Amino acid sequence: MDHVGVLALFDRDMREGAQPDGPDDRVERVGGVVRHVASAQGWNGVIWSDLDETNADAAIARQIAYYSGLGREFEWKLYGHDLPMDLGERLRSAGFESEPEETLMIAEVAGLDLDARPPEGIRVLPVTDAAGVDLVVDVHEKAFGRDGTRMRHQLLTRITGEPDTIVAVVALAGDEPVSSARMELVPGTRFAGLWGGGTVEEWRGRGVYRALVAHRARAAVERGYRYLQVDASSQSRPILERLGFEALTTTTPYTYTP
Repeated sequence: MDHVGVLALFDRDMREGAQPDGPDDRVERVGGVVRHVASAQGWNGVIWSDLDETNADAAIARQIAYYSGLGREFEWKLYGHDLPMDLGERLRSAGFESEPEETLMIAEVAGLDLDARPPEGIRVLPVTDAAGVDLVVDVHEKAFGRDGTRMRHQLLTRITGEPDTIVAVVALAGDEPVSSARMELVPGTRFAGLWGGGTVEEWRGRGVYRALVAHRARAAVERGYRYLQVDASSQSRPILERLGFEALTTTTPYTYTP
């Protein structure tokens, strides 16, 4: 893979040319920044920026003022190649809190191992309604220890309002949800994003996560997408590397709460 070329394409299509996550969301381009604006239950944040040492602090202050005026917590999604090089330090100085660093990994779908199947006793179901969303949220809360209220709203809005832009799945052991994940499709681009992959503790290390990656990759092939993208944690990166994903840069969420 041409890392430089694919990263430039990712920046252009998925960040600078970002599309709204939902039917009621919007993307705004102002002052060297591309930001996503949603309701309080949606995702609000800066997706892309074109800044330097002379204008970064002023741009940060403008985003704080804008989202604070809306009463919104928001995220500045910082990538390892973003400029200026000390942008993360500037965000922390302005009151942002950083979350754990992840790795942006991308794979050409044609080069992936798509044959990984669920382990014995596991069945994979598509998520198409509110009942399925509840199963996904149940896994999310157990796997990550986080409240899933916002996730439930976002996923249900996407499935009911724009079903052609998302593929969500849940893995069941009997009737018990043990793993879940989704793939977000971006029309007009060559990228599909893998998100939310989580497995409850007692089922980790058995190949469930790997099977859900392969399941979504097959769905991407069917829909004509060339690349799969994922923000990988340190736990999922080795699995993704074995499947054929390559690391291109890092990504770190910086969150500001008014």
